[in-house]
Amino acid sequence: MKSNISLKDYLADMTEVINEYSQTGFVILSEIVSDFRTEKIGFVKGKIIFSDESVLFFREYLDLRYRIDKKSYSFHYQDLSSNLLFRYDNALHKPALGFNDHKHIGDKIIFTDIPNIKDVLVEIVIEYLSS
Repeated sequence: MKSNISLKDYLADMTEVINEYSQTGFVILSEIVSDFRTEKIGFVKGKIIFSDESVLFFREYLDLRYRIDKKSYSFHYQDLSSNLLFRYDNALHKPALGFNDHKHIGDKIIFTDIPNIKDVLVEIVIEYLSS
């Protein structure tokens, strides 16, 4: 069964979510770059700067032919001084972790589900930006 979403639609949804946070004042700058290989396969990457000047760098290599399949991804969140706060990714590790999808928090690496941009933005606002 083929997926009904195109990369153009995926990018539009992502942009809409980021714009919602821009309207709240939590996001002060965002940049998104896309590289479509086909209508359903390509790269999306970007940078989001938040009101406290922390930064989220993200990249996704997507295959949307049959479902939303993130072949590789990273959501790297750091503070103003470039200290890592967390990173979600599916990069291979040596020695192997025993799972692909994981989250780095400090020195710990834990299993996690594959996040989407909305999940990550909610986490940042709740855990780091809300007082």
